[in-house]
Amino acid sequence: MAILVMRDRCKGCGLCVDACPFGAIAVEGGLASILGNCTGCGQCVEACGFDAIVRAEGTGSTDLGSYADVWVYAEQRRGVLAPVVVELLGEGRKLAGALGSRLCAALAGSSMDALAGELVAYGADLVYVADDPLLADYTTDAYAKVVCDAIAAHRPEVVLYGATHVGRDLAPRVAARVGTGLTADCTGLEIDPETRRLKQTRPAFGGNLMATIVCPDRRPQMSTVRPGVMDKAVRDGGRKGEVRRLETSLAASDIRTRVVEVVKSVKETVSLTAAEIIVSGGAGLGGPDGFELIKRFADAVGGVVGASRAAVDNGWIGHEHQVGQTGTTVKPRIYFACGISGAIQHLAGMQGSDVIVAVNKNCVAPIFDVADYGIVGDLYEVIPALIEEFGKAAS
Repeated sequence: MAILVMRDRCKGCGLCVDACPFGAIAVEGGLASILGNCTGCGQCVEACGFDAIVRAEGTGSTDLGSYADVWVYAEQRRGVLAPVVVELLGEGRKLAGALGSRLCAALAGSSMDALAGELVAYGADLVYVADDPLLADYTTDAYAKVVCDAIAAHRPEVVLYGATHVGRDLAPRVAARVGTGLTADCTGLEIDPETRRLKQTRPAFGGNLMATIVCPDRRPQMSTVRPGVMDKAVRDGGRKGEVRRLETSLAASDIRTRVVEVVKSVKETVSLTAAEIIVSGGAGLGGPDGFELIKRFADAVGGVVGASRAAVDNGWIGHEHQVGQTGTTVKPRIYFACGISGAIQHLAGMQGSDVIVAVNKNCVAPIFDVADYGIVGDLYEVIPALIEEFGKAAS
């Protein structure tokens, strides 16, 4: 059970500190702050004489009208916005329009002024900024506390996160603390105009069907959204918006982990979500050597290498290349599927591509059902011919 401090009511009197049997509350900066070892026992709720400390279940259906605005959690790493944030702002704008509310971004970090302006340029009407040296590196404790405090103070109706490593770590912690639901790995979002409920669609049962989930009695409604499935917001450098500072009451004692060193991998990086052209290989390659041909093809067309789950499971190529429900969802301009039969899990991750070209010797392979152009033939004969033709066109 989550315990929240209503910052606009708290007087910093300390009665809750004395009442807590676990030492899980401190007064910092004149306001009560719930620490990470809170058990949710509720003794502080009874001790507070100002109704400033509440249980999460107090945000039930009778109080839904007090929530407003669509929030996007603006994930950043060392001052660089995660690409999924631009997608979330594009989708958030549609949701905010359907709700008749503002589109807001929640940004946490250290020295965030420049990024706040970028979020306005990409469509945010209001940017909430938590700027603190203790937020320079992502830690679950610090970021969860800041986001939970912001939600308690400003009560958004919808909060969206990217389904990244950070989003998948942060969003469940926040949902549990504020006492609401969370739908993970969404591929579609829509507002029900009659109920104002967020209809959250995600693959279920191994991608064999799509489930639509609602959160009828709790707020905010929260989702993590797969990168690469939503249309990106268009940047407008002339947009005007409001930037509002969030008061933070972070202390080093709130953070149980410490970032000692950041080690960047020296291996080749794969940016499937940002790629304009992807050339993917599947089980039809017959072995790992086939990806040498796929790499030559990708270089010829200016693309990056992708793969099906079968190729990855066989150990022919790394998981970072995997396209599909259990890999990366992509929306390139052109997607080449070479030796890929078209399992539903793979189709779920690439069928949003603008143009799909399939090469397969099986004329009834499911991949041809979604392909814009299909070539029936041995890929080891077809692809070298394509490489040759692309080379002629480029010269």
